[in-house]
Amino acid sequence: MIVGTAGHIDHGKSALVRALTGIDTDRLKEEKARGISIDLGFAYIPCENGETIGFVDAPGHSRFIRNMIAGATGIDALMLVVAADDGVMPQTREHLAIADLLGVKEGVVALTKTDLVPDDWRAAMIGEVRDVLAPTAFASAPILPVSTQTGEGVEAVRAALQNLAAHGAPRAAQGRFRLAVDRCFTISGVGTVVTGPVMSGSVSVGDRVTVSPQGFSARVRSIHAQNRPAETGRCGERCALNLTGDAISRDAIARGDVVLDPLLHAPSDRIDCRLNLLDNEPRSLKHWTPARVHHGAAEASARVALLQEEPIAPGGEGRVQLVLDRPIAAGAGDFFILRDTSGARTMGGGRFVDLRAPQRRRKTPERLAKLDALERADPVDRLSALMACKPFYVVRTVFARDHALSEEALDKALENLSHVSIGQGAETILISKKTWGSLRDSARRALEAFHENNPGEKGVTAKRLAEMLEPRMPAPVAASVIDALAEEGVLSLHGGALRLPDHKLKLGGRDAALRARMLPHLKGAERFRPPRVNEMAELLHLKEDDARRVLKTMARQGEAVEIVADHFFLREAVDEVAVIIEEIARTAPDGFFAAAALRDRLENGRKLSIQILDYFDRQGVTLRRGDLRHIDSQRLQRFVGDARLAGAAS
Repeated sequence: MIVGTAGHIDHGKSALVRALTGIDTDRLKEEKARGISIDLGFAYIPCENGETIGFVDAPGHSRFIRNMIAGATGIDALMLVVAADDGVMPQTREHLAIADLLGVKEGVVALTKTDLVPDDWRAAMIGEVRDVLAPTAFASAPILPVSTQTGEGVEAVRAALQNLAAHGAPRAAQGRFRLAVDRCFTISGVGTVVTGPVMSGSVSVGDRVTVSPQGFSARVRSIHAQNRPAETGRCGERCALNLTGDAISRDAIARGDVVLDPLLHAPSDRIDCRLNLLDNEPRSLKHWTPARVHHGAAEASARVALLQEEPIAPGGEGRVQLVLDRPIAAGAGDFFILRDTSGARTMGGGRFVDLRAPQRRRKTPERLAKLDALERADPVDRLSALMACKPFYVVRTVFARDHALSEEALDKALENLSHVSIGQGAETILISKKTWGSLRDSARRALEAFHENNPGEKGVTAKRLAEMLEPRMPAPVAASVIDALAEEGVLSLHGGALRLPDHKLKLGGRDAALRARMLPHLKGAERFRPPRVNEMAELLHLKEDDARRVLKTMARQGEAVEIVADHFFLREAVDEVAVIIEEIARTAPDGFFAAAALRDRLENGRKLSIQILDYFDRQGVTLRRGDLRHIDSQRLQRFVGDARLAGAAS
């Protein structure tokens, strides 16, 4: 467990931590000289169950609130310190509000310096503190009188903290690894070391990590967890990581960076949030208000864009978009603090909802519906709601990355969710069964309508079908949907056209009549030397375009083959020619034959025989060597089929 101190300057936070742990957390020379905490201090005490409680001692001076916020990142419990001779002061309230806004739920109040006040004053101070705690998550926290001078109450505070460590709700250790850096330094003989709380997941010695937002790659050489050497650091522990890598140095890493699983590296500078404005704010929060955003140990300037029409009143809440001046490494659901640009006051805080917020159309009903879905607490409910609103799909890797979910955790959530996964790897898309049914039905309806209106066409292009899907999907997603529909057998792809699997090309009434007139000239004695398109048109007194259209439709149906441009043979005649070629090759020396041999068998002239052989060359049935050719038997069998070949040969 990690405990963070909070309270007004000179109320005895560091003295109490020293009494509890024996460690002086004021490590800086200036802190020793001035007698106040300026930066974060750290200390540890062992628990009876073998675990360790880590302390983050935060400064109380108003000028160092940013350091206090950095220290409050990742704490499990708050130790609020109030001096009995001074009472509740401005930083007492501000620190308490910050802890409340950061989602800290457990805590202990130490009423210090009780040796300086009489009993009735002590009782009055306890009442005052209880009133201040009432509207916060710490309303029922124990208030323990303590004096570091006399030793009164120190053991009671220690026991209360150990009780919280033993019985408090454990931090969820699932997810991918993230550590918020609050210190970076160099140790002689060791190298670069970063420290901070583990916000999610775990890390082990030897793991590859990324320093975000810079994107530096590193390897974990060694770990100290809760001030002890360890092989693994886990969520809920303060860890020191010894990092090594080409770009890793003390100057390359700063407070506010995040060391994380490489798959989580995706910094954001535009984030949609749920914001709670403190009730002591002097005015309502208006659109495009400048502010300072504190997330983890990071701090960035931002503009606050309202996602509602009315300003947010003091004590109210609403949705906003934070437009940051630089990217930060964040996770969906993380807490943040909002302060004014001068750093004089804390304005409010809240949670990140969507790390990939749009720059435009950010207040449309569809967009707000997506934010409603993203704010659901349970991952299963969140995924289900996301798939039910526009754009009606979830990119698996993006959802897992932004929520720091492991593959195992996401798979477990999906077990309880009726869905379809399409695509592979980083492109895997999650779609609800309901939406998938709509996509399938709309694709089938679109193709049925197309076939009915265009009986002579093979089908539609993928681009055109994508435009007919309901609901509409972005082009890359629609392409994956169409591929999945083809795998499922809902549609077929032939020659670059999509069609229903059982669709057969049909000629309309007039074209069917033209086909009937052409067939006698494509069969019988003329089958190996049918007229070309222009010749067919002249014979039947047709327009060339009409003759060409019908013959091309017959080719798309598989009834005819266009051997060379505008010269069509019936498919059965082409199969017969293939068998003849096989016979010629079988009886030729070494299997090689010239075009003249085919010419003599077909009696159709040398030029046309060469064109026929060129067609078979393109199919891979014949292989050319100079003026001679030979047969690829396997290709020939696939071309005409074993049965037809055997039948023809007999």
